[in-house]
Amino acid sequence: MCGIVGIFDTRGTMSIDEGLLSRMNERQFHRGPDEGGMHVEPGIGLAHRRLSIIDLSGGHQPLFNEDGSVAVVYNGEIYNFHELTDELIKAGHRFRTRCDTEVIVHAWEQWGEACVERFRGMFAFAIWDRNRQTLFLARDRLGIKPLHYAQLPDGRLLFASEIKSLLCDPVLPREIDPCAVEDYFAFGYIPDPRSIFRHVHKLPPAHCLTLKRGEPLPAPRAYWDVPFADNGLRDEDQVRRELIERLREAVNIRLVSEVPLGAFLSGGVDSSAVVALMAGLSEDPVNTCSISFGDPAFNESEYAARVAQQYHTNHQVGEVNPDDFDLIDRLATLYDEPYADSSAMPTYRVCELAKRRVTVALSGDGGDENFAGYRRYRWHMDEERFRGLVPGWLRGPLFGAAGRLYPKLDWAPRYLRAKSTFQALARDSLEGYFHNFSILPDALRHQLYSADLNRELAGYRGIEVFRRHLENAPDHPLSRVQYLDLKTYLAGDILTKVDRASMAHSLEVRVPVLDHKFVEWVSGLPPQMKLHKREGKLIFKRAMERYLPEDILYRKKMGFAVPLAAWFRGPLREKVRHSLLGPDLLDTGLFNPDFIRRLVDQHQSGQRDHSAVIWSLLMYASFQRQIMNA
Repeated sequence: MCGIVGIFDTRGTMSIDEGLLSRMNERQFHRGPDEGGMHVEPGIGLAHRRLSIIDLSGGHQPLFNEDGSVAVVYNGEIYNFHELTDELIKAGHRFRTRCDTEVIVHAWEQWGEACVERFRGMFAFAIWDRNRQTLFLARDRLGIKPLHYAQLPDGRLLFASEIKSLLCDPVLPREIDPCAVEDYFAFGYIPDPRSIFRHVHKLPPAHCLTLKRGEPLPAPRAYWDVPFADNGLRDEDQVRRELIERLREAVNIRLVSEVPLGAFLSGGVDSSAVVALMAGLSEDPVNTCSISFGDPAFNESEYAARVAQQYHTNHQVGEVNPDDFDLIDRLATLYDEPYADSSAMPTYRVCELAKRRVTVALSGDGGDENFAGYRRYRWHMDEERFRGLVPGWLRGPLFGAAGRLYPKLDWAPRYLRAKSTFQALARDSLEGYFHNFSILPDALRHQLYSADLNRELAGYRGIEVFRRHLENAPDHPLSRVQYLDLKTYLAGDILTKVDRASMAHSLEVRVPVLDHKFVEWVSGLPPQMKLHKREGKLIFKRAMERYLPEDILYRKKMGFAVPLAAWFRGPLREKVRHSLLGPDLLDTGLFNPDFIRRLVDQHQSGQRDHSAVIWSLLMYASFQRQIMNA
């Protein structure tokens, strides 16, 4: 795994500032500590940090074709590079290395922009073609690897794996995008293509961008989508067999490595399935690692230990201090923008643990999105059944009134906490799902913001992120919200979390469950095979019954969380008040201090549980302190 950066003059051939390019590259040293490389010519500069995985002695980047007219900087792995190499050699191309990077160069020469459609893997890369005076940027289909870019007033375009490298250029305005602030407090992260900075964009997953010198910056072009096309499979036994075969193949192609390799093992279904299949493919014991929490409500380590024992893995367990909140400010420097998934903390620690023994780790990420494993899918389908029973003209007023009148019982058992459910039922399907998903409901976000920010938003709401994707979403209500999550939550939250946490420790993470061929096939299975009678991931669990015990497969999902509510009333009580009611937030002019004070007082008195929004505010304050005020 690596880091890439570049500077491109879109208008002419101005001299590239080699010092700036070097600083941008070194800012991502953690992504590739093994080696660095740069190439500069009039109007273009490319640089690369390398974490060596395959062809350790070759594969130096930037890497060129035979006559030096085409260069690539690349972050990722192309798993089918052997087959592509054979095909390209037959077409007359000559290879000098054994690495997957060179395949990209020759694939561009052979197929042009369509080369991305031939790659199977995770990647973000930039190709410079001198003869065509063209810069080509591309990102993998699911968004496993990141790529950011910004066009400056002087015509230069900057790109980098992480925003921090772009910020090395003092010409880049650090102006906050108000719509990104709204997205953040709706979702807990900032979905593609926005970033927190108005002038910095994320290249969306499954998109490419072709820049020709002297021409305006075009919009990114999509080259793939999750099809959700019915594959006609109805026989459950056949689906089980084929599922295992396809996942095993996806795991197998990710075992190619010239450095130590292992796997994360949480004790949940997805990571346990990956480890089980790895064990059957590996001659040596699999290296596995997991995190142990002191709080039994969050601790899955005993289940991970059982799977490790069953498959005789070399297992290590790291115990996370339940008060591991020293990471709060460190996280802001990893993500470069506000990011509010608190599981980033244990993810950081498990990557730190894994790196002690391996350089590559396989994970089970993507199982919940593929197979409808999240609880919110069950809630959404329950609500959809209610919506089908009550006409809209009655449902809105009836459940709207119930939502207003029913007390907010954060302290009560879940079956008594119906206020949010009533509010969701009063809305249509998309609005209801967005309401259940949001960190803060629309009305409370409006109260959180200052009058100036509300005026700048001019009515913009985070749900517009979903509406952008709705045109291509499937019709079935379950498939539709899975599609929305694959386009937003997976890339913006889950994969961003893993990429930054792993790269902070120079660790490569591979995700076989997100192999795009596997995702395509799973998307075509009947929705009822995924979620049936409130059991999520049903077909996946049944397929794995030969490999894993029943209480691993069918126990209640625990998640990878931290005890925020208790922290904010206990050891972080004063830090919360200082950060949220001090200058870090209030001097931004974005927030309503009276509303924030009320949130903090209600939470710390035990009256309400506002831990999610307090964490979001805490992370925004840390971003302001560590990035904006640095």
